Amino acid sequence: MRRYYIEQKLKSAAAFLIILILLPYIVSVFVNGTGAGTEGEEEISFVQVKTTDSSGEEEIREIGWTEYLVGILAAELPQETEAEAVKAQAVLARTGLYRELAGEDDVLDFNYLTRKEMEEKWGAADYQKIYDSYVQAVEETDNIVLWYGDGYPWVPFHQSSNGTTRSAEEVTGSADYPYIAVRECPLDKEADEELQSVSFTYSEIQEKCRSFLVAAAGEEEAQQGYSFDDFEIQSRDSAGYVRALRIGETVCTGDQFRDALSLASSDFSFSEDGDALKITTTGKGHGLGLSLWTANEMAKEGKSYGEILSFFFGGTSLKDDVQETDLI
Repeated sequence: MRRYYIEQKLKSAAAFLIILILLPYIVSVFVNGTGAGTEGEEEISFVQVKTTDSSGEEEIREIGWTEYLVGILAAELPQETEAEAVKAQAVLARTGLYRELAGEDDVLDFNYLTRKEMEEKWGAADYQKIYDSYVQAVEETDNIVLWYGDGYPWVPFHQSSNGTTRSAEEVTGSADYPYIAVRECPLDKEADEELQSVSFTYSEIQEKCRSFLVAAAGEEEAQQGYSFDDFEIQSRDSAGYVRALRIGETVCTGDQFRDALSLASSDFSFSEDGDALKITTTGKGHGLGLSLWTANEMAKEGKSYGEILSFFFGGTSLKDDVQETDLI
């Protein structure tokens, strides 16, 4: 009798131990489904994200996968965006995230908004409606990514082009991205803030461009003053963006100049503005890949998100990344 009692106690203890071991998994399945936390073959439920706290210190937080995708869409899309254009952007965001995770970077650093920031951006009256529509776009494209060859393609996007998107080969000098080619986007000519003008004094430009002016010409020339005649656009790429620019004796790229001065676009022209240089830009963004403005106009015309993505990234295909099946 005593032996039976001991055996029963041992069985009970073993069963209790098994429950303790399996409890985290059971809870995870109950809350998130069987795909929780698995990459590649099953859906990801959470990601680690770099954020900045109220004191400005960087911290790493765990955020739900859908919530993070919605936050990325909220950060990039204009408030009035058609449903199919939102879906196209959801596929791009997911593709970009998977591409980064495939590079073994477990902590993501994409631009995204929290729910509080979304409400501040859209206003309390519109927040819930827009938020729900973004969640719907993420869910209706669940697991779908763009695919090229044997991996996730690079999928850049911008607010609007100058009327033509750029060739990645021309911009980067690499033939690795043949699917990012010149695309005619005449509707971008009507985009918000398509044309912008800003003026800088020559000393401001000298200071902002100091890093590459010094690197190219040395400290002595970088200290010299400039005038209007010291600025010359030497060449443009096939889409009309500045390829080479001379400042004094230094030649830089249009993208270097754009980044240094935080210009809206690297399709720019110069004119004199008293003692300052007036710079007029066309387009908003780097001009590579998908134009958000044209994507939205295509959606208004009845194009699906698949058709939108096929136009901007020719040669890529849509793929269900969990089921590993190509979508026609």
